[in-house]
Amino acid sequence: MQIFEQIEQFLKETKDKGKQPILSIIGPTASGKTALSIIIAKKFNGEIISADSRQIYKYMDIGTAKIRKDEMQGIKHYMIDIVEPNEEFTVADYKRIATKHINNIHLAKKLPIICGGTGLYINVITQNYEIPRVPPNYALRQELATYQQKYGQEALHDLLKEKDPETAKKIHPNNVRYVIRALEIALEKGKKEDKKGEKQYEVMTIGINWPREVLYKRIDDRVDKLMEEGLLNEVKTLLMKGYSKTLPALNSIGYIELVEFLEGSGTLKEAVEKIKKNTRNFCKRQLTWFRREKNVIWIDGEQLVKYIDKEKND
Repeated sequence: MQIFEQIEQFLKETKDKGKQPILSIIGPTASGKTALSIIIAKKFNGEIISADSRQIYKYMDIGTAKIRKDEMQGIKHYMIDIVEPNEEFTVADYKRIATKHINNIHLAKKLPIICGGTGLYINVITQNYEIPRVPPNYALRQELATYQQKYGQEALHDLLKEKDPETAKKIHPNNVRYVIRALEIALEKGKKEDKKGEKQYEVMTIGINWPREVLYKRIDDRVDKLMEEGLLNEVKTLLMKGYSKTLPALNSIGYIELVEFLEGSGTLKEAVEKIKKNTRNFCKRQLTWFRREKNVIWIDGEQLVKYIDKEKND
């Protein structure tokens, strides 16, 4: 694939500049990011840092489509299974821990590959966003959550527009957790400052592009596969362990719909269809985020699949 030649050129140019490289792989759910990251890591002596805001949680393996040990093919992965579902974990935490891993990977003379669908996680590294250090205000969070339940997500997002319009543009109203956190910071500091610090690394970003309808079919197939692998039992197990359905971790697509089913809302078939629909909507938001990114090298998803199939058969 031509992308490999482009990576080689990027690494050569970066070395000539005396800079440290990072490769970033972006794309919506079910686009093939994980498979591509493994291929690139094997070809270019890389290690992979997950940029998925749900794969950080332990016990949430199936619903987050977490890579299995055998699928890693010996490639080291980081930022997976690092906190309990009921633990507080912020974007600032992600930046701090991920940066430490990146620096260690560079010291080992290997290539850090950031791979995931959480754009904010990727940007805090690749664009070195400075995250305001505002401690959690649980009373305020509860107040804002109650406001959202009473007036809706759009109304909550409108509050953020009033307090910090620039940040509001970057966060979708459906992402209630991030909206509440942004409001918390805005109210505590007057305004969330989302500044870019000095560039730390040379970054090459690869995006995986699919025709919309083909991608939606891949999403539907993935949801069916997750159900076959035991997603419902995974949700039951989390609840049996005592994790509350109101936790941000469980307020995730695939979990929230099945919790509602277990509480008597609709049939299992209806819940599965809702997961598919919500995942497709989430995919649209991911695409909107990633399409705003500059200097992305987009590769064709169908060509990627053909390459992977050829590699398996050779």
